[in-house]
Amino acid sequence: MSYLKFLLTGILFGIVMSKAEIVSWYRIYEMFNFQAFHMYGIIGSAVVLGIIMVQWMKRKGTKNMYGDPVKFNPKNMSIVRYLVGGTIFGLGWALVGACPGPMFVLIGQGYLIILLVILGALLGTFAYGLLRDKLPH
Repeated sequence: MSYLKFLLTGILFGIVMSKAEIVSWYRIYEMFNFQAFHMYGIIGSAVVLGIIMVQWMKRKGTKNMYGDPVKFNPKNMSIVRYLVGGTIFGLGWALVGACPGPMFVLIGQGYLIILLVILGALLGTFAYGLLRDKLPH
């Protein structure tokens, strides 16, 4: 029962993504062809809101659902790491037409073919787990 608020939040978020056309393959196609600002505006707004929320959480000493303080660990800011990772992510996004969050909304909309994409994402995550120690981080 304690997870009900998270389920309802996820459902609401899925409805918002659907209504805002974030899950639309046509919107993603427009973005990758630089034909429309729609997706760039949404992504840019999310980045700005994320920065504001992280700063707010740091200052307020926010706790997670278990009551432990939320920690933000510094990361290695290697440009190669982000270029390679971003390129792989972007290629997958462009080829499939969906990034990880909207994949589940697409299932809810009845596009069951996206289950193949989710299977591929799970296999990729599994492969990363196997190779993680051998990869440069």
